[in-house]
Amino acid sequence: MSEELTTNDELSIPTVFERNYPVRRLLVLISDAWTPIIFYCLSDGKKRFSELQRQLPDISKKMLTQVLRRLESDGLVHRTVYAVVPPKTEYSLTEHGHKLHEPIMMLCQWARSNKAVVDTVYNKREKINN
Repeated sequence: MSEELTTNDELSIPTVFERNYPVRRLLVLISDAWTPIIFYCLSDGKKRFSELQRQLPDISKKMLTQVLRRLESDGLVHRTVYAVVPPKTEYSLTEHGHKLHEPIMMLCQWARSNKAVVDTVYNKREKINN
C-alpha cells in the first residue's frame, strides 16, 4: 500500500473518496469546464477581460465573470483594476495559481500527445448524449 494512503490506525484506511483527501479536493477545484482553460490562458501572463473573451469564444461574458470572480476569491487569480477611462482590468495567476497550473499543464500536454484517445472518448460521449 502506498504511503499516502496509510494512517496510524490500521483499521481506518483513507480513500480518494473521502471529502478531505487532497486528490479529491484538487479535482473539485478544477473540475468545471472553464477553470482549466482559463488557467491555461493566463499561464503566459496578464490578460485583459476582452483578451480572455477573444481566446474563449464559447464562454459567455457572464460565465467568464463568474469563474474569474471565484478564482479571485479562491486566491488563485489576481485582478488589477486601473483607474482610467475606459476602465482597464487585468487578470493574472497568483503564486498559488501558478502551482495549481502545473498539473493542469501536464493534463494539457498529455491531451496533445494523445489526441486520438481524447477524440475517440469525446466522440463516443457526444453520440451517447445526442
